[in-house]
Amino acid sequence: MTPLVSIIMGSTSDLPVMEKACKFLNDMKIPFEVNALSAHRTPDAVEAFAKGAKGRGIRVIIAGAGMAAALPGVIAASTTLPVIGVPIKGMLDGLDAMLSIIQMPPGIPVATVGVNGAMNAAILAAEMLALSDESIAAKMEEYKAGLGSKIEKANKDLAEVKYEFKTN
Repeated sequence: MTPLVSIIMGSTSDLPVMEKACKFLNDMKIPFEVNALSAHRTPDAVEAFAKGAKGRGIRVIIAGAGMAAALPGVIAASTTLPVIGVPIKGMLDGLDAMLSIIQMPPGIPVATVGVNGAMNAAILAAEMLALSDESIAAKMEEYKAGLGSKIEKANKDLAEVKYEFKTN
Protein backbone atom coordinates (compact mmCIF):
# COMPACT_ATOMS: atom_id res chain seq x y z
CA MET A 1 0.00 0.00 0.00
CA THR A 2 1.49 3.35 -1.06
CA PRO A 3 0.97 6.22 1.39
CA LEU A 4 -0.87 9.28 0.09
CA VAL A 5 -0.25 11.42 3.16
CA SER A 6 2.97 11.81 5.09
CA ILE A 7 2.78 12.89 8.72
CA ILE A 8 6.04 14.37 9.94
CA MET A 9 6.87 15.56 13.43
CA GLY A 10 9.97 17.12 14.93
CA SER A 11 10.28 14.38 17.54
CA THR A 12 8.24 11.57 19.02
CA SER A 13 7.27 13.88 21.90
CA ASP A 14 4.83 15.39 19.35
CA LEU A 15 3.05 12.05 18.85
CA PRO A 16 0.26 12.65 21.39
CA VAL A 17 -0.87 15.59 19.24
CA MET A 18 -0.13 14.10 15.82
CA GLU A 19 -1.80 10.76 16.54
CA LYS A 20 -5.16 12.49 16.09
CA ALA A 21 -4.25 12.91 12.40
CA CYS A 22 -3.17 9.27 12.25
CA LYS A 23 -6.46 8.10 13.75
CA PHE A 24 -8.57 10.21 11.36
CA LEU A 25 -6.70 9.03 8.25
CA ASN A 26 -6.85 5.45 9.49
CA ASP A 27 -10.60 5.72 10.09
CA MET A 28 -11.02 7.11 6.56
CA LYS A 29 -8.87 4.26 5.18
CA ILE A 30 -6.42 6.73 3.61
CA PRO A 31 -2.91 5.25 3.46
CA PHE A 32 -0.35 7.33 5.37
CA GLU A 33 3.12 7.17 6.84
CA VAL A 34 4.50 8.69 10.04
CA ASN A 35 8.09 9.80 10.62
CA ALA A 36 10.12 12.04 12.90
CA LEU A 37 12.46 14.50 11.20
CA SER A 38 14.06 17.59 12.63
CA ALA A 39 14.68 20.76 10.63
CA HIS A 40 17.56 21.56 12.98
CA ARG A 41 19.02 18.17 13.91
CA THR A 42 18.55 16.31 10.60
CA PRO A 43 18.35 19.04 7.94
CA ASP A 44 19.77 16.85 5.15
CA ALA A 45 17.21 14.13 5.87
CA VAL A 46 14.37 16.70 5.84
CA GLU A 47 15.48 18.03 2.46
CA ALA A 48 15.86 14.52 1.02
CA PHE A 49 12.42 13.57 2.33
CA ALA A 50 10.76 16.68 0.88
CA LYS A 51 12.44 16.35 -2.51
CA GLY A 52 11.58 12.64 -2.77
CA ALA A 53 8.03 12.64 -1.36
CA LYS A 54 6.20 13.28 -4.64
CA GLY A 55 8.15 10.56 -6.44
CA ARG A 56 7.11 8.08 -3.75
CA GLY A 57 3.41 8.84 -4.32
CA ILE A 58 2.85 11.24 -1.42
CA ARG A 59 0.15 13.79 -2.29
CA VAL A 60 -0.07 15.87 0.93
CA ILE A 61 2.34 16.43 3.83
CA ILE A 62 1.23 17.22 7.38
CA ALA A 63 4.10 18.61 9.46
CA GLY A 64 3.81 19.25 13.17
CA ALA A 65 6.27 21.45 15.00
CA GLY A 66 6.61 23.32 18.25
CA MET A 67 8.92 26.05 19.51
CA ALA A 68 10.84 27.45 16.48
CA ALA A 69 8.43 25.51 14.23
CA ALA A 70 10.73 25.52 11.20
CA LEU A 71 9.87 22.01 9.99
CA PRO A 72 6.75 22.76 7.89
CA GLY A 73 8.42 25.68 6.14
CA VAL A 74 11.66 23.83 5.48
CA ILE A 75 9.67 20.97 3.93
CA ALA A 76 7.55 23.40 1.86
CA ALA A 77 10.73 25.04 0.52
CA SER A 78 11.84 21.74 -1.03
CA THR A 79 8.60 20.39 -2.54
CA THR A 80 5.65 21.44 -4.67
CA LEU A 81 3.30 19.25 -2.64
CA PRO A 82 0.82 20.96 -0.32
CA VAL A 83 2.13 21.18 3.24
CA ILE A 84 -0.19 21.58 6.22
CA GLY A 85 1.49 22.87 9.36
CA VAL A 86 0.35 21.90 12.84
CA PRO A 87 1.68 24.25 15.53
CA ILE A 88 2.24 22.26 18.70
CA LYS A 89 1.58 23.80 22.09
CA GLY A 90 4.66 24.42 24.12
CA MET A 91 6.07 27.75 25.14
CA LEU A 92 3.64 30.67 24.85
CA ASP A 93 0.75 28.18 24.52
CA GLY A 94 1.82 27.42 20.93
CA LEU A 95 1.50 31.01 19.72
CA ASP A 96 5.23 31.08 18.91
CA ALA A 97 4.91 27.92 16.81
CA MET A 98 1.75 29.14 15.09
CA LEU A 99 3.30 32.46 14.10
CA SER A 100 6.45 30.73 12.83
CA ILE A 101 4.39 28.45 10.58
CA ILE A 102 1.95 31.11 9.35
CA GLN A 103 4.56 33.75 8.50
CA MET A 104 6.05 32.15 5.39
CA PRO A 105 7.64 34.23 2.63
CA PRO A 106 5.87 34.64 -0.73
CA GLY A 107 6.16 31.52 -2.86
CA ILE A 108 6.50 29.09 0.06
CA PRO A 109 2.97 28.69 1.45
CA VAL A 110 2.14 26.42 4.36
CA ALA A 111 -1.54 25.87 5.17
CA THR A 112 -1.81 26.20 8.93
CA VAL A 113 -4.37 24.81 11.35
CA GLY A 114 -4.88 25.83 14.95
CA VAL A 115 -2.55 24.93 17.79
CA ASN A 116 -2.59 21.15 18.34
CA GLY A 117 -5.05 20.90 15.41
CA ALA A 118 -3.70 17.67 13.93
CA MET A 119 -7.18 16.28 13.34
CA ASN A 120 -8.13 19.35 11.31
CA ALA A 121 -4.90 18.92 9.34
CA ALA A 122 -5.94 15.36 8.49
CA ILE A 123 -9.43 16.51 7.51
CA LEU A 124 -7.94 19.19 5.25
CA ALA A 125 -5.58 16.63 3.69
CA ALA A 126 -8.52 14.29 3.05
CA GLU A 127 -10.49 17.15 1.46
CA MET A 128 -7.53 17.86 -0.83
CA LEU A 129 -7.35 14.21 -1.83
CA ALA A 130 -11.12 14.11 -2.32
CA LEU A 131 -10.80 16.57 -5.21
CA SER A 132 -9.51 13.74 -7.37
CA ASP A 133 -10.75 10.63 -5.54
CA GLU A 134 -14.50 9.92 -5.47
CA SER A 135 -14.13 7.26 -2.76
CA ILE A 136 -12.50 9.72 -0.36
CA ALA A 137 -15.03 12.39 -1.39
CA ALA A 138 -17.89 10.08 -0.42
CA LYS A 139 -16.27 9.31 2.95
CA MET A 140 -15.80 13.01 3.62
CA GLU A 141 -19.43 13.79 2.77
CA GLU A 142 -20.53 11.09 5.20
CA TYR A 143 -18.16 12.39 7.87
CA LYS A 144 -19.37 15.99 7.50
CA ALA A 145 -23.02 14.88 7.59
CA GLY A 146 -22.29 13.07 10.85
CA LEU A 147 -21.07 16.28 12.45
CA GLY A 148 -24.56 17.77 12.21
CA SER A 149 -26.07 14.65 13.75
CA LYS A 150 -23.88 15.09 16.84
CA ILE A 151 -25.23 18.61 17.39
CA GLU A 152 -28.83 17.47 16.87
CA LYS A 153 -28.31 14.77 19.52
CA ALA A 154 -26.70 17.31 21.85
CA ASN A 155 -29.76 19.57 21.58
CA LYS A 156 -32.08 16.64 22.35
CA ASP A 157 -29.97 15.84 25.41
CA LEU A 158 -29.98 19.49 26.49
CA ALA A 159 -33.79 19.57 26.20
CA GLU A 160 -33.89 16.96 28.97
CA VAL A 161 -31.85 19.12 31.35
CA LYS A 162 -34.25 20.81 33.75
CA TYR A 163 -33.85 24.10 35.60
CA GLU A 164 -36.51 26.14 37.33
CA PHE A 165 -36.12 29.10 34.98
CA LYS A 166 -35.05 27.27 31.79
CA THR A 167 -37.55 27.98 29.04
CA ASN A 168 -36.73 25.31 26.46
